[in-house]
Amino acid sequence: MYVPALRWRQGEYQALLRLAGAVKDRIVPYITIPEVEYDFELRQPKKSVHEHVHPFAARFKAKWGQRPAWVSIHPGIADQPMDDGRDIPTYVFAALRAFRANAIPAVPLDAATSIIASVRTIAATDGLGVAISIRLEDLMKPNARSRIEGLAAALDLELSEVDLIIDLGGPNFEPYDAFAGALIAAMRRLGDLYAVRNLVVIGTAIPETFKDVAKGADRLPRHDWLFYQVLLGKIPAGMRQPNFGDYTIVHPEFKALDMRMIKAAGKLVYTTPAAWEVRKGGAFNDDRTQMHGHCASIVASGKFNGAGYSSGDDYIAKCAVHKEGPSNQTRWKEVAINHHITHVLGDLATLGAAP
Repeated sequence: MYVPALRWRQGEYQALLRLAGAVKDRIVPYITIPEVEYDFELRQPKKSVHEHVHPFAARFKAKWGQRPAWVSIHPGIADQPMDDGRDIPTYVFAALRAFRANAIPAVPLDAATSIIASVRTIAATDGLGVAISIRLEDLMKPNARSRIEGLAAALDLELSEVDLIIDLGGPNFEPYDAFAGALIAAMRRLGDLYAVRNLVVIGTAIPETFKDVAKGADRLPRHDWLFYQVLLGKIPAGMRQPNFGDYTIVHPEFKALDMRMIKAAGKLVYTTPAAWEVRKGGAFNDDRTQMHGHCASIVASGKFNGAGYSSGDDYIAKCAVHKEGPSNQTRWKEVAINHHITHVLGDLATLGAAP
């Protein structure tokens, strides 16, 4: 399975909604409810934690239904109360439970005691287990195994009911061989990796900002994906191979802002086997028609997968010939993510790692 790690914003959940059914069947998204921020669907900033979090369950139902997903809360808001006094995990999972969502709570290794207690109750009620996410810096410490076991015990769960998500963040993947060797050594210190239900490694090579990406046509290596292939090749026989996950085309530290207040460049990020093809112009809101040229450039690049490849590709093909308008930046994020997720499944199939 492929694990796209997504912040629950309009571009991300619309990308999930518009995936082909066969693609949806082969992914399990790792969803994070972000900190209080601008709501692109309602086109307004949210003023409170409750106002920000409340729509999540209804949108999850509309966009992802009863398909499986891990759901986490950004640590910046995880311990803040909703208007009725309940904590966010309790509130969210009660609403998800109402329509029998197949949602599994995810908690970080250093989760607060109050959050652990809430997630323990959720796990006992739903019986779907829990995901534990561990950052690279914690994985490298000698007590990583004991901390994972301790958190599982605090959640009243066996390791067989735990999904372990190793979150690399946005590291320097190069040189691949050296990084792979260090990561394998750290994973071996965890002992029997088959003890956990699922094992996933996620990370990204997408930059936090595209300000240093050249205008016109540029190419960014997909170091996360290229590294993963090296990692699999170096894992010893008999050692469990982790499933692949990434942050699609959005850096996890990206902050959602009111796009009316900033002059972000119009750009198109298109995933190919080894790189992201980037087409970047001037300020989007000053010249939205630039997107027609960006799309036409991708279509003519020899890297385009064809209009029938995904919903995102269909939109690119139509925009290239002015059959679709330039829309807004949220839509272009959706287009890029929708194509990316579809492409990664093809990558995994080629690698022989997909089911």
